[in-house]
Amino acid sequence: MSRPDLNLLITLNVLLAEGSVARAGQRLRLSSSAMSRSLARLREATGDPLLVRAGRGLVPTPRAIELREQVHQLVQDAEAVLRPAKKLNLQQLVREFTLRTSEGFVENFGPALIARVSEEAPGVRLCFVLKPNKDSAPLRDGLVDLETGVVAKTIGPEVRAQALFRDRFVGVARLGHPLSKGRITPSRYVSCGHIAVSRPGLEMGAIDEALEPLGLERKIVTTVGGFSTALALARTSDLIATVPERHTGVLREGMHSFCLPVATPEFTVSLLWHPRMDADPAHRWLRDCLREVCLSQLPRSAQARGQNS
Repeated sequence: MSRPDLNLLITLNVLLAEGSVARAGQRLRLSSSAMSRSLARLREATGDPLLVRAGRGLVPTPRAIELREQVHQLVQDAEAVLRPAKKLNLQQLVREFTLRTSEGFVENFGPALIARVSEEAPGVRLCFVLKPNKDSAPLRDGLVDLETGVVAKTIGPEVRAQALFRDRFVGVARLGHPLSKGRITPSRYVSCGHIAVSRPGLEMGAIDEALEPLGLERKIVTTVGGFSTALALARTSDLIATVPERHTGVLREGMHSFCLPVATPEFTVSLLWHPRMDADPAHRWLRDCLREVCLSQLPRSAQARGQNS
């Protein structure tokens, strides 16, 4: 069975509205002969004459009257599908977005993001889930709307990424710790017990690589699965935690933070999403909100780096 020509719906809609082949042709900018051929095709497709002569004009058949509203609605719906999306009305938007983020991100940037979203779009709800690895499958499968983190080599090639800010590792100890006084040298740094954070995709080897030429090595006393756990241990012991500075700003309150005594590279924290969401107006709005909140929450020196990255 041959597939029907859906273009005929447009012709039928105009013919039923005008009740005249000539007027329908004028609206569609077609000649009378072209319109007559289209009417013949419509009659063949529907199995009904649709318009029949009555005196000098044409009148619709019962089947044509039955189809009039249905065809009109179909054409309107099709035109709506092919038009650009309507301008986003944030005050009427009702939607839930799931964001997958690393430890510390919600604590540092969540309050400002939630406040802004609540003010601009009160019907939007944000759902934050912890990011245990760098697998991009949740983005690809639509389980997650947005993700933050360091772009890994294993990330799917189809994932979009945009830099949010630069970050670096810092050392953290309890208040009153011996390292809270005096100059911190590599030797003093490694003389303390250290907490290692072990997570898939987390690269902290740069610290140990920087210490190796000096003949020094950290003494790892314990290994934990996240930054908050590492900081909780460091807060109540003499152990040292090494964590991302800007990701853990709130988590480090009431503790002594210090620059590492060896040079380690900074890294870029990015915003990740799947390309199918590129043109979605609500998703694009949320991406803008998150980028602007991250920028506003950073020190001015970091803002300059974030804008240039």
